[in-house]
Amino acid sequence: MNFEFSDEQNLLREQALGFLTDHCPYSAVRAILDGDAPYDEELFRQVAELGWTAVVIPEAYGGLGLSYLELSVIAEELGRAVAPLPFSSSVYLATEAILKAGSESQKEKWLPRLATGEVVGTFALGEGPGQPRPEKLTTTACAGALSGVKIPVADGDVADFAVVVAKSDTGDGASLYLAQLDGVDREPVGTLDPTRSHAKIAFDNTTAEPLGNDGEGWTTTQRLLDRAAVLFAWEQVGGADAALEMAKAYALERYAFGRPIASYQAIKHKLAHAYVKNTLARANCYYGAWALDTDADELPVAAATARVSATQAYYYASKENIQTHGGMGFTWEFDCQFHYRRAKLLSVNIGSETSWQDKLIGAIERDAA
Repeated sequence: MNFEFSDEQNLLREQALGFLTDHCPYSAVRAILDGDAPYDEELFRQVAELGWTAVVIPEAYGGLGLSYLELSVIAEELGRAVAPLPFSSSVYLATEAILKAGSESQKEKWLPRLATGEVVGTFALGEGPGQPRPEKLTTTACAGALSGVKIPVADGDVADFAVVVAKSDTGDGASLYLAQLDGVDREPVGTLDPTRSHAKIAFDNTTAEPLGNDGEGWTTTQRLLDRAAVLFAWEQVGGADAALEMAKAYALERYAFGRPIASYQAIKHKLAHAYVKNTLARANCYYGAWALDTDADELPVAAATARVSATQAYYYASKENIQTHGGMGFTWEFDCQFHYRRAKLLSVNIGSETSWQDKLIGAIERDAA
């Protein structure tokens, strides 16, 4: 079985890398970090014009009708660039939710607008500390109106609509709703990585429409998270590779006692360990991309494996990048911080590493039964 990307997909990678190198240098990321804008609106417009937001949307709804392999390639390059965009919330989660659970009328209304980047979507699951569970949900829906608080919601302060997980008294204990966010009370939430904005959203009898069947929301959510986990893992692998390259470049040019610090074993071992972790994570991501694109039965195992290994790889590479840079790596002026911030944020955005380890164990046990 060949898990490598095709020549066409690698050409797409080269094009994406070239575009992001020109239009999303670290100075652009720093501008969002230091400024008041929640994301780079011009960059998002350009990304949409390139069709990246439309990759897996069928042509019948204004999309490109390509595969999840192409989207995985784009996800990796966005992670490498630490792109300050609401791409993951809108594409990996909101778009996917409508594709998998939406009615025909919902698809006709939202998918063309998501494809062009006219609207931004998000996925509202969390309600505070701790891992979400159906029995812990407090957001409710009554007669087409949502009430409750979701926090933190990635890109919740800029999204036009949200797919909301609400409590249900039937089925698996949850249902999905689609709510437009015009006029809804939203409050920005600070995180370690301000280049990816988050918000607290308070629903107060907010008009919403069901997305999918009542009482099937939790099952659908878990499937959506498995699918999104593969794409987030590709972002993490892209970031991990960029952090390793940054550390390697600095180690080759920084001299101590008359020779490059890259020649010292202490530095060599750090970079070698990062390379091994990155390579393992990439192998798992290939497996995850295959399972996602083919909707294979192995997807829960593949997604959890990719997610855990990519989380570990990105954190290690970003941390050792700072260590390799020494005291200067800890300063605001150096760019090492961008990958460390993003690594920490991505490690919890759709569930902690521990929760995905639990999912992996559970999936393996089910397969072995």
